[in-house]
Amino acid sequence: MMHVPGPLAAVHNHHRLWPYSLMRTSTLALLAPTLLALSAAACSPDRQAGVDPACFTRTSEAIGGPLSLISNTGVRVTENSFKGQKTLVFFGFTYCPDTCPGTLTRIGVAMSMLPKSVKPPKTVLISVDPARDTPEALSLYIASNGFPTDIVGLTGSDDELEAVSKAFVAPFERIEDPDSSAGYSFNHSAILYLMDENWKLATFFQPDARPEDMAKCIAALS
Repeated sequence: MMHVPGPLAAVHNHHRLWPYSLMRTSTLALLAPTLLALSAAACSPDRQAGVDPACFTRTSEAIGGPLSLISNTGVRVTENSFKGQKTLVFFGFTYCPDTCPGTLTRIGVAMSMLPKSVKPPKTVLISVDPARDTPEALSLYIASNGFPTDIVGLTGSDDELEAVSKAFVAPFERIEDPDSSAGYSFNHSAILYLMDENWKLATFFQPDARPEDMAKCIAALS
């Protein structure tokens, strides 16, 4: 579990203020102060009709960084494995009841809406549940209908996941749930991070972003 001090901790622990039954069926999308500051930044002029101007300002050198994890094929990968094309990074887990499958489905729709001249980014699902999300489990999960076709699942040790979650300012927290068959769940950041060809943050999306808005932004940044 990633421990986050300061203002983010209040958001990170917000599940204590919510009805427990609600937290059992949905994950908490956590937005770090760094990302909030980026959203509030002055917007550049629209570079393309219909594109949210914030698409061009949601970037920071402080988001992202090195990673070393195991892919769903069992191969160790690093950030260098994804350089050369855009990558859409999402933190989640296969037992996630609604936020994860819903978000991945919207990503799949967004990818299908891109112009033919734009190469769809590779989608990377980083699991925060290494105990259950083995490479084999991730392979089955990412093959779900409606998910992006160019998608890879990543997992790793607790320390490796802690490091990458800090690099992306993407906190997560295990929530014990003894009354459920799963036994536990997670609160986790559900921000979508679009990394450019050099593994630098190009922009980010909220998990409830409309597919058409994601597609327009990705196309405008291509």
